[in-house]
Amino acid sequence: MEKEGFSSRAGAIAAAAGSAVGLGNIWRFPYVLGQNGGAAFLLVYVLFMLLIALPVLMSEFAIGRKAGLPVLDAFKSLAPGKKWYLIGFSGVLCAFVISSFYQVVSGWTLFYTYMSATGQLSSLSEQEVETMFQHTASDPVICVIWMLVMLGITGFVVARGVDKGIEQYSKILMPVLLVLIVVVCVRSVSLDGAAEGISFLLSPDFSKLTPSALFEALGQAFFSLSIGMGTMTTYGSYISKKQNLSSSAMSVAMIDFFIAFLAGLMIFPCAFAFGINPGQGPGLVFVTLPNIFNQMPMGQLISVAFFFLLVVAALTSSISLLEVVVTFIRSSFGFKRKKATFISAACVAFFGVACSLSSTVFDLFDKVSANILLPLGAFFIVLFIPYELGKKRVCEEFEAHGGKFKLFGVYYFLTKYIVPVAILFIFAYGIYGWING
Repeated sequence: MEKEGFSSRAGAIAAAAGSAVGLGNIWRFPYVLGQNGGAAFLLVYVLFMLLIALPVLMSEFAIGRKAGLPVLDAFKSLAPGKKWYLIGFSGVLCAFVISSFYQVVSGWTLFYTYMSATGQLSSLSEQEVETMFQHTASDPVICVIWMLVMLGITGFVVARGVDKGIEQYSKILMPVLLVLIVVVCVRSVSLDGAAEGISFLLSPDFSKLTPSALFEALGQAFFSLSIGMGTMTTYGSYISKKQNLSSSAMSVAMIDFFIAFLAGLMIFPCAFAFGINPGQGPGLVFVTLPNIFNQMPMGQLISVAFFFLLVVAALTSSISLLEVVVTFIRSSFGFKRKKATFISAACVAFFGVACSLSSTVFDLFDKVSANILLPLGAFFIVLFIPYELGKKRVCEEFEAHGGKFKLFGVYYFLTKYIVPVAILFIFAYGIYGWING
């Protein structure tokens, strides 16, 4: 398999940030924030991202670049003859499972963009909007067709390669994403009554921080950066030795947080201006917001911009997910990139259809990946750093660009002692919630 890589630091950051920034930032983060006290949750989320999620991201980058290989081969290369390579298998499986149901939700965003652009959403009553979402999520024809369209776009980008596909399109899509979210934010904060929503986002109410809210913040910070599934390990293998690895990881985390914060700034002023509960749950984006857009001046234009924004966010993440599967196929069978992409996309399409036809399969894939594969993958990734690579080799990788990593001692302490315990808490809480949910 020929060696590929990002051509620039900006391209590497754009691609990795594109992987991290997805529907979790714009769809999930606002309603979880709304359910758990607004600004208080935001502060805890930032703390957990810096102390827990960022060290995992840095570890994945370091492992990938140290080996210069995608996730499975990276562990085989760095720990030959040992069982650490099973982490790679877990990562590939996790990326495949997530991609299968994620493409379905991505298809919904494209369908809603089409419905907005053709004016079919603006003509619906409040009840009809809710009925349409229920129909969309349960209609196999709609789910399958739009899922396949999104998968086709994803496959096209991945088939073009790392620099001419993933990097090139990430450098286009990420600025587009930022422009769109700023446009919708400006319109949202200019609404009468928007100040209350801004206050909700910026004024902390620590009385709302229950133990459940703390676990939600920890889980959101952890899953927000696309860690634990091998994506960032694979992307790390594409990063040049000349680039500052810790700085690149911090840049990705900052972009991820910034987009999530803007999502809150986009949605909460809008919700408060129209008297909507910001903790509406998963239906906030697909049910509540279309009703708000229908009551808003220039509502159809904002609706189109918003749902296209979701399409872009979904696409940047789905590209990284498919890339993990493609590199596995290429490495295992020696196929060229285009052939490996076609095979990978066909396999994802098969299980994507299963997720479209059965909510049971969809929920199973969602829960297995979120509650088992992701936390276990991340747990063993951070253990690999101190207990296999060792302090000296890891430090050398972070300083390969020629500069000193002044906070290496803090990073190493967190990775060895704090992060594994936090991940076990996430794992236990996720399993408990699954069993009792």
